[in-house]
Amino acid sequence: MSKTINWGIIGCGNVTEVKSGPAFNKVAGSGLVAIMRRNGEKARDYAIRHNVPRWYDDAGKLIGDPEVNAVYIATPPGSHAEYAIRAMQSGKPAYVEKPMALNYAECLEMIRVSQKTGVPLFVAYYRRMLPGFLKIKEFVDSGAIGKPLFFSIRFFIPPCKEDYGSPLPWRVMPEISGGGYLFDLGSHQLDFIDYILGPVEKVSAVTLNQGKLYQPEDFVSASFTCSNGIGGQGIWSFAAPEHLREDSIEIAGETGSIRFSCFGFTSTKVNAKGKTRYFSNPRPQHVQQPLIETIVDELQGQGSCPSTGVTAARTSRVLDEILSKLP
Repeated sequence: MSKTINWGIIGCGNVTEVKSGPAFNKVAGSGLVAIMRRNGEKARDYAIRHNVPRWYDDAGKLIGDPEVNAVYIATPPGSHAEYAIRAMQSGKPAYVEKPMALNYAECLEMIRVSQKTGVPLFVAYYRRMLPGFLKIKEFVDSGAIGKPLFFSIRFFIPPCKEDYGSPLPWRVMPEISGGGYLFDLGSHQLDFIDYILGPVEKVSAVTLNQGKLYQPEDFVSASFTCSNGIGGQGIWSFAAPEHLREDSIEIAGETGSIRFSCFGFTSTKVNAKGKTRYFSNPRPQHVQQPLIETIVDELQGQGSCPSTGVTAARTSRVLDEILSKLP
C-alpha cells in the first residue's frame, strides 16, 4: 500500500454526503480521488460539489482506476458482496457500509476472499470509534458498574413518510436490504453490544408486521445470550405511535448501570456507587471519520481497525437468526 490511501467510492447516496465522504480528505494520509454512481449526471454533480477529480458510472472502471488503492462501498447491502469481492480480487482493500451484506452467507464468502487474497476488509460500524461510545466501553471495561449481567435495547419510532409511498424505500425491500429497518438501524445497536459485551451466541425472537405498510417485519422482540453468559433483550418497533418514541440501551451490572441512546447522541447516564452522573456523547461532524482514521492507520501499518469483516459478520449472523434465515 502506498503512503497515501487513495479512495474510490462506489455508490454516492445520502450517507456519503456528510457522514463519510468528506472524511476521506480530512484524515491524514488519505484522499478521495474517484467516485461512482450508476446515474452519470448525479455522479458528475457529486464530484463537482465535493471536489473529486474523477467520476464514473461503472463500478468496474472505478475499481480498475490505477490511482484508486482502496474502495469504499456505500451501495445498498444487496451489492456489497459483489463489489467488495471484485475490489479485493483486484488487490484493493474494501470498506463496506453496514449491514455487511444481504445475509450471513454472503459475509462468509467476503471473509473467505479477504483471507485468500490477503486483502483487508472493513465495515462501517463506526460507533466502535466514536468518543462518547468509547467512554461507555471504558465504563464497562473498568468495572465501574461491576460485572455486567444483562442488557436491554428499546427502540420505537413512527413510520417514515416514505413508508406510505410508492415505490417503497429500499430499506424495506428484503431483496435489496436483507430485511426491514432492523437490518438498517438495529444492526448498529447489535454491533455495539458485540463490541462492549462480547459476541451473541444464542438468539430467540418473535417478529410481526403490525403496520402492514410493507412486506418485512416492523416489530421484533428478541432474547440474547452472549458468549460470556451475559443475557439481553431487544424490542424494536418501526411503526410505533409518536408518544412511544424511544431510543435507549441499558447495561446492568452488579453494582450499577449505564443508559444511553444509539442514534440520539443524548447524554449517557451512569448509576454507580449510589451516585448518578451524566456524560456528554458528542456527535462529530463526520461520524465515520474516527473509524476511517483507524482504517488508514492499519493500511499504513500503524495501527488496527476494530470493525472488520469478521466482527461485522457476527452481527449479520444475529440478524439472520432473528429472522430465522439461517439453515
